[in-house]
Amino acid sequence: MFFFDTSRATRKVETEIPESEWVARAVKGDEDAFVRLAAHYRPRIWSTASRFARTRPELEDLVQDLLVKLWRGLGSYRSDAPFEHWVMTVAVRGCYDFLRSNRRRRESETLVDPTERRDDRDLGDERARSRREAWETVSLLLERLEAKDRLVITLLDLEERGVRETAALTGWTESNVKVRAHRARKKMRELLTELGLEP
Repeated sequence: MFFFDTSRATRKVETEIPESEWVARAVKGDEDAFVRLAAHYRPRIWSTASRFARTRPELEDLVQDLLVKLWRGLGSYRSDAPFEHWVMTVAVRGCYDFLRSNRRRRESETLVDPTERRDDRDLGDERARSRREAWETVSLLLERLEAKDRLVITLLDLEERGVRETAALTGWTESNVKVRAHRARKKMRELLTELGLEP
């Protein structure tokens, strides 16, 4: 499998050369230019993918797959839109494809906690335990949702994106996003009641 090693590039696109130049070079097939862009956007892609992966190895594989999708899809990028928006659209739709294709296989695995931080050891035991329990509840509810419902809740509620941005990233209409979010939240409330976890 084609592998992008973003460690050989700086985390930020060099300031002397505008991002648009790196993008133009990458679109023409310059792998080094793409690696620089990938290193810059990898933290955002990682953050989004962590909402959908269940284990650390799965998360790493998903991020690598998304980078490959970006590389292979560069020909579809149109410079009349921000490159960042295109990157995140590809990432979000790639995560949705991942959810649909891996749903059954993943039922017995444990979700990666995207709120987990290295400094958790410095938190009090009570606070750390509360954070884990909250994430476990959210994970349980998300896993019971259909892929589209999980995607819209993740984007709107966990990543705090607006309806318009969510619609743009998913390719759905704004009204579709609102309706799906309403139904998904209702389903989550019903699941909380069924599980005896209603606040």
